[in-house]
Amino acid sequence: MSSSTLLFHNSLLSSSSPCSQYTKNAGTTCFSIFSYSTSNPTPLLQLKSWDHDYYPRNAPFWVVSDRKPRRGNVIRLHASVAKTASSNSAVSNSSTTKRVVLSSVMTVALAVGNKVLYKLALVPMKHHPFFFAQLTTFGYVIIYFSILYLRYRSGMVTDEMIALPKAPFVAIGALDALGVAAGMAAVAMLPGPAIPLLSETMLVWQLGFSSLILGKRYRCNQIVGCILVAVGVVLAVASGSDSSRMLSGVKPVWPLLMIASSAFQAGAFIIKEFIFVDAAVQLKEKSLDILVVNSFGSAYQALFVLLFLPFLSNMRGIPFAQLPTYLKDGAGCFLNIGAGASGCNGAPLLPLLYVATNLLFNISLMNVVKISSAVVSSLVVMLSVPISIYVLSLPLPYLEAGATLSPFFLFGSAILVLGLILYSIPQPAKDCSKIS
Repeated sequence: MSSSTLLFHNSLLSSSSPCSQYTKNAGTTCFSIFSYSTSNPTPLLQLKSWDHDYYPRNAPFWVVSDRKPRRGNVIRLHASVAKTASSNSAVSNSSTTKRVVLSSVMTVALAVGNKVLYKLALVPMKHHPFFFAQLTTFGYVIIYFSILYLRYRSGMVTDEMIALPKAPFVAIGALDALGVAAGMAAVAMLPGPAIPLLSETMLVWQLGFSSLILGKRYRCNQIVGCILVAVGVVLAVASGSDSSRMLSGVKPVWPLLMIASSAFQAGAFIIKEFIFVDAAVQLKEKSLDILVVNSFGSAYQALFVLLFLPFLSNMRGIPFAQLPTYLKDGAGCFLNIGAGASGCNGAPLLPLLYVATNLLFNISLMNVVKISSAVVSSLVVMLSVPISIYVLSLPLPYLEAGATLSPFFLFGSAILVLGLILYSIPQPAKDCSKIS
C-alpha cells in the first residue's frame, strides 16, 4: 500500500472523525457502510440519526451529513438491502445446484463406464483378480502423487493444503483397508446375488454417520427418498434370483461381515466430507484440492493393505509363500507377455481402460463429496447400478451374449428414480424480506 493511500485510510479511521464519538450531536446524521459476513452479520448499509441512537466505533467508513433521514427513507433502504441479500443468496444457491447436477451426471456416466470396463478388464485377468486389485491399490498412489506434484508446482496446491493434519487421512486409509479385508472375507463365503444387496446398507450407514459425526439433520423426504433408492436397487439387482433362499445354509457371520465392510467404507466417505468442511475453515478463502484427499487417503490405504497382505492373500486362496510367483504370473498376464499370457486376450488394453476410467471416476466422485455430501455421492453411485446392469445385458465384445431383463428390473429402476426425485425436493425457502 502506498504512503498516500495509507494516510488516507488512517484519516478515515482516526478518532477525530465526528462519527467516532459516543456523544450525541443533534441535527447530525451518520451513514455507515458495512461488509456483510456470516461470522459478523452487520448490515450492508445502516442509516442512523444521532438524535435517536449512539453510533458504534468499529464501522470502517463514515459519511457525515447535516440532514436528518426520513423514516420512510430508512425503511426503503432496509428493504433494498434485504432484497439484494436475498437475490445474491438465490444466485449462489442456483449456481451450486447447477454444479452439483452437472458433477452428478458426469459421475453417473463415469460410474457406468467404470462398472462395465471392470467387467471387461476381468476377462483377461479372470485368473489374477487379486493381482489386479493390488496393482490398482498401489499404482494409484504413484499416479495421484504425480498429479499432486504437478499441481503443487503450478501453484494450484499450496503448502497450507499439504500441511493439513494427517490423522483423518490415516483413519480413511485404515477404514478403507478394513472394508477391503472384511469384504474379501465375506465375498468368499456369500452367494453372488447377495453381495450387491448387502452392500446397499452403505447408504444407511452414511446417513447415521453424517448425523453423528457432522451433526447433519435430514428431512423426512430425504430419509424416505434414500430408503426408496435402496429398495429400488435391491429389486433391480435381485430380479430373476431366488432371493427367499439366497442366504440359506450361510452362517450369519458372513452377511454381518459384509455389512461391516459397508460400514467401514461409509465411515471413510464421511471423514472425507469432514476434511473438506474442516479445510474450508482452516484455509479460509482457499478451496482444498481434491488430489490432496485422494493422494494421502490412497497412500495410507496402501500402507494398511500392505500390513493386511498375508491375511488378504489367504482369503483369496493364495498361500503367502506362493504370493511372489502369483504376482509374477499376474504381471505377465497384465502385459500379455511370457509363458503365462495364454488366455489373456484383451490385455493390457482393457485393464488400462478400466484404470483410466476408474481414476476419473474417483476424482469426479470426490468432487461430488466436496461440493455436496457423501450421501449424495452414494445416491449417484446407486443410480449407476441399474444403468450398468442394462448396459451389461447388451451384447458386448469379449462378453457372453446379452441377457433378458425381467419386469422386476424395470420396477426397481422406477422406484430408484422416484426415490432420487423425492430426496431432491427442495426445502421451502425462508422469508428473507425482513431483517431483524
